[in-house]
Amino acid sequence: MTAPKPVVLLAEELSPATVEALGPDFEIRTTDGADRTALLRDIADADAVLVRSATQIDAEALAAARSLKVVARAGVGLDNVDVPAATAAGVMVVNAPTSNIISAAELTCGHILSLARRIPAAHASLTSGQWKRSSFTGVELNEKTLGVIGLGRIGALVTERMKAFGMKVVAFDPHVTAARAGQLGVTLTSLDELLEQSDFITIHMPKTPETVGMLGEAQFKRMKPTAYVINVARGGLIDEAALHAALEAGEIAGAGIDVFAKEPSTDLPFFGHPNTVVTPHLGASTDEAQEKAGIAVARSVRLALAGELVPDAVNVAGGVIHEDVRPGIDLAERLGRVFTALAHGSVTQIDVEVAGEVADKDVTVLELSALKGIFRDIVSEHVSYVNAPVIAEGRGIDVRLSTTTKSEDYRNVTSITGTVQDGTRYTVRGTVSGPKLQQKLVGINEYDLEIALTDHLVVLRYADRPGIIGTIGRLLGENGVNIGGMQVGRRAEGDSALAVLAVDTVLPEGLGAALAEATGADLIREVNLQD
Repeated sequence: MTAPKPVVLLAEELSPATVEALGPDFEIRTTDGADRTALLRDIADADAVLVRSATQIDAEALAAARSLKVVARAGVGLDNVDVPAATAAGVMVVNAPTSNIISAAELTCGHILSLARRIPAAHASLTSGQWKRSSFTGVELNEKTLGVIGLGRIGALVTERMKAFGMKVVAFDPHVTAARAGQLGVTLTSLDELLEQSDFITIHMPKTPETVGMLGEAQFKRMKPTAYVINVARGGLIDEAALHAALEAGEIAGAGIDVFAKEPSTDLPFFGHPNTVVTPHLGASTDEAQEKAGIAVARSVRLALAGELVPDAVNVAGGVIHEDVRPGIDLAERLGRVFTALAHGSVTQIDVEVAGEVADKDVTVLELSALKGIFRDIVSEHVSYVNAPVIAEGRGIDVRLSTTTKSEDYRNVTSITGTVQDGTRYTVRGTVSGPKLQQKLVGINEYDLEIALTDHLVVLRYADRPGIIGTIGRLLGENGVNIGGMQVGRRAEGDSALAVLAVDTVLPEGLGAALAEATGADLIREVNLQD
């Protein structure tokens, strides 16, 4: 008797090329993902479901899907997929992280050209019956300076294209080495220098607590009054109220905006400014990007249902991973994020070491997960198990994995050590322990400690002396920040000490600087691991 084919449910309209990429090995069904009743009925016996943005795959849908193994989003964003709920249910989530990078880069270039030559306004004027050539005098791009904030893949594509117009390109990206910038023909600067020098400024950063409102009132005041600002990356990177004020005050010449803090947005104050070009989140809206996304996730579904490694998996790597290795996957990613927060600069080398009983298994996924965490908060594109090594290679970072079965204090320890451009080395160590598989941070650099790897951590290094812990507690208390846990490590009495605090919330603005001043800390970092 022939075994039934796995069921793949298409919850939204996808291209014929997507279905073709799935191949003949599956039973293809369709449903209307926007019809909740139909979705919950039809997903019940599906092995995989493919969606775009209209279908909500939440805890209710996952609970209804008795056989579901993979959710595939034919696009970049995952706002309509409850990834933690899927992970808890053992369902893989995949998307198409690179499908739109060319489309997004080209839209950025389109905004730059539209602003420089005032194309949309001139079109609107002419089609309304007016011939006003002198009202739409523009500027040439040749010999102008383009400032690129975030020199990841999209930023690099924009750089390549706009250099063809004769533009000089400067960039701010603290995680890109001078060697990589040199390959792109770009001059690295500080953010303030970029803002002061640039005629056009385009931002390509991930959306994190640190980058929300990255371009605000103070930044607009640093720009030339003839400067134009473009955001095709993430809504919220630009403070929209500050942008409106800067346009009204003539602090900048204009703006091209494709993404917004709240979407859909149809009536923001700056929409009516004559030197503003706005588009309704069109970064991925090309036929080519949509087709690439569908084909990419179809291939991922094939891999997932075959039990193979899935490069674009968001929550798990897929493939045959030993059960003893699995608890270390999320730990390694979170340690990577801690490392990035500590290093705070461009890294030239990364060493991942896995020590203990698990070291005799295939732990390659832990290296991939560590890289995924390292780059997650510093590049604008989605980071997956497959593109993390590519990102490292593109930035000139040497990555090495080593294992040893010797681990003195814990059954298993994962360590990440990296060297930044000035030669400084940072190390973070972690483990998973107990029946509840609790993640713990057990070391930073030469300091031993043991503290739960919670969502919000504060790390301080200071000269060890009486009263410091009380000072830290007082300042946090005065600012309404609760301490959930604290560990202090030191090398010897009277030497420097390193404190790690688990706090309940993000620190209010300015509190980190106040802590550093009050304690005399020569290192203070806030680590935010909340998804």
